[in-house]
Amino acid sequence: MTDSTQSQLENPEAIEEEEGMSIWDHLNELRKRLFIGVASMAVTSGLSFIFAQQIIGVLARPLPGGISDFLSIEVTENIGVFMRVSLLSGFIFSLPIILYEVMAFIVPGLTEPERRWVYLSIPFATLLFLSGVMFTYFVMLPTAIPFLLNFLGIKTTPRPSMYVDFVTGLMFWIGVLFEMPLVMFIMAKLGLVTASFLLRGWRYAVVIIAVVAAVVTPTSDPINMSILMAPLIALYFLSVGLAAIAGRNPTRQPKNM
Repeated sequence: MTDSTQSQLENPEAIEEEEGMSIWDHLNELRKRLFIGVASMAVTSGLSFIFAQQIIGVLARPLPGGISDFLSIEVTENIGVFMRVSLLSGFIFSLPIILYEVMAFIVPGLTEPERRWVYLSIPFATLLFLSGVMFTYFVMLPTAIPFLLNFLGIKTTPRPSMYVDFVTGLMFWIGVLFEMPLVMFIMAKLGLVTASFLLRGWRYAVVIIAVVAAVVTPTSDPINMSILMAPLIALYFLSVGLAAIAGRNPTRQPKNM
């Protein structure tokens, strides 16, 4: 082993500095991005405190009597619901900034075409997530809530904490599932999947979607499962079309599939 090789092994930062940013530069960059993301969420959450009560009222609209149907049995339950709604609203409002900071940390390792597509994906990611939230609120909840409240003919009085946890959790995960077309488009653009590969595997995709719908759907009846499965299957075939568009000019050579 030569002296220069031994020196490089003993001081790996020297290698990184020669190639570009050192490990400390990356850590400082990560810290800056995290700080901006957390600060933006803190600001939007603070603003959400002002409208948290109105937001809770909106979330309770699927109930027959709205917010008046709630029954609290713990001293801190109401304030806990207030805080959860404020934080979740703050996260949704700050989502574009958080996505931008995540992408800004990743893109230095990508090529110029890849950077362009990643940045263009930020508004679409936000739009798809909000579409999933709106679908949950306007389509799924009006069907699922009456079924759950009147199951077996037993009158149910929901607690605000459990109801808000249930509703916001459902909105979040369905919002994440609605990101599927964008994820597939980016993967196809990077050459990781192809439209033909996705199209050949549509039967497996339907089975996976059925399993996911069974896990995410609040009820086990086939009606509510179908309500969620239908848009997810449509989004999958939309992903196939987007992958075909992305595959016309991939930023990397696609892998053999």
